[in-house]
Amino acid sequence: MKRAIYEADHEAFRESVAAFLDRQVKPHLEAYQEAHALPREFWTDAGKQGFLGLEIPEQYGGVEANDYRFNAVLTEELAKVNMALPSCVGIHADIVAPYLVHLTSEEQKERWLPKFCTGELLTAIGMTEPSVGSDLANLKTTAVRDGNDWVINGSKTFITNGYSADLVVVAARTAPEKKAKGISLFGVSTELEGFSRGRKLDKVGQDESDTAELSFVNVRVSDADLIGPLDTGFISMMQFLPQERLSCSVTNIAHAAQILTETIQYAHDRKAFGQSIGAFQWNKFLMAELVTKVEVTQAYVDQCVLAHTKGELTPIDAAKAKWWTSQVQNEVLDHCVQLHGGYGYMNEYRAARAWRDARVTKIWAGSNEIMKELIGRDLGF
Repeated sequence: MKRAIYEADHEAFRESVAAFLDRQVKPHLEAYQEAHALPREFWTDAGKQGFLGLEIPEQYGGVEANDYRFNAVLTEELAKVNMALPSCVGIHADIVAPYLVHLTSEEQKERWLPKFCTGELLTAIGMTEPSVGSDLANLKTTAVRDGNDWVINGSKTFITNGYSADLVVVAARTAPEKKAKGISLFGVSTELEGFSRGRKLDKVGQDESDTAELSFVNVRVSDADLIGPLDTGFISMMQFLPQERLSCSVTNIAHAAQILTETIQYAHDRKAFGQSIGAFQWNKFLMAELVTKVEVTQAYVDQCVLAHTKGELTPIDAAKAKWWTSQVQNEVLDHCVQLHGGYGYMNEYRAARAWRDARVTKIWAGSNEIMKELIGRDLGF
């Protein structure tokens, strides 16, 4: 079914993103994989194209598109290449950006946003902790007032861009007695004394993405590094989580659709018992089911993108999109591996790498079980 949410400007932008990826990214994917990170040249090149500042006001060097559909187009094109690209770029340009645009002071905007747009200042967000996971209200990292400073102690884990980031938006407990209402956000420079990174985590998939543990031992920051009002960090995180989950949803379905398209072509080309493997009734029916499931899911995600563009996307609808797209993505890719046969288990084949890359989508940005819990509560249970 033809999609109707994008206009001529969006499709022109899509062409520019695709051309950038063909020219400056795809030839280097093997090097990215070996390094377990995207090089700084990737970020500065993306910054020159305006891809990192879609939500940033023009006065700070951004594009200020004021239309989430441009974010969605960028995410879709990145996801067609692999899952690591939209993961890394999304953290910086789609997830951290709203915090730095909507919660910061003028001084902070001038300090951070220009280099954010150029890729000279790479960002990450420090929410998840080793013993907490999705339960953000019970995070253990603390920020204690000491004169004019705040002293941060704690650790974060599974932090995308964590090994390369120059600035981390850190959630820390500033008023333990207030529980969820006592969490604040800080912009922490990774050059500060007491900050350290662990090794790049050895993940099952998304080898091109750098993911790290972060440690904070008596890291001193000031009120000038406080993002948003004191003790309102949890509220802010809940406010911006729908966009993060929508970004995940856009990635999930674009990634699955691309690999399914490639698998269908493989089913045409691959011969067994004198005919293409796609001609066997079981495979034919299976691919019919997968194509239908992807297109129906895409229609829901498109409606979520439109709703978010209008400022109408609810946290519950975002949760539905996140859990359903990750479920569909993993089902589709598992079948794609099966349709490739033994080759589907070889890392040199995109179906195998996509299958590995996608497994985490049912876990991150709030596990699918958490998403169902949120949806169930909304039903009154």
